Amino acid sequence: MPHNIIAIGSDHAGFALKTILLAEIASLGSQALDVGTTDEESVDYPDFANELIAALKDGRARRGVLVCGSGIGMSIAANRHPEIRAALCHDVEGARLARQHNDANVLVLGARSTSADVARQCLAVFLDTEFEAGRHARRVAKLG
Repeated sequence: MPHNIIAIGSDHAGFALKTILLAEIASLGSQALDVGTTDEESVDYPDFANELIAALKDGRARRGVLVCGSGIGMSIAANRHPEIRAALCHDVEGARLARQHNDANVLVLGARSTSADVARQCLAVFLDTEFEAGRHARRVAKLG
């Protein structure tokens, strides 16, 4: 699996924040795989969640980032797949714990509730934090 490729997708409401995060992924030394959308014209968020999930399943990316207006729709769409652990994060601590304790493989952000600065920080922590395993591995194994 490509170690430094991060899939990223959004709907129309998350497009502006996704654009900012594309640059942040590069600045953190990773490569972005943009699965859409390409502008702010209304689209259906499950389509882009599914594109990102396909990239993770077939090995084109190691982790993912999804952005929509609230983050809730993308979380629901992504977590329908058993191999996905998508975590809606509102702050850096949540992003850190999502990786350490839950082995989350998709970071979800709400563009209407998360500033660009906080989103950048969440992304950096999410990409830099490893899963602790140990007692958490037993719990994560029960998820899928």
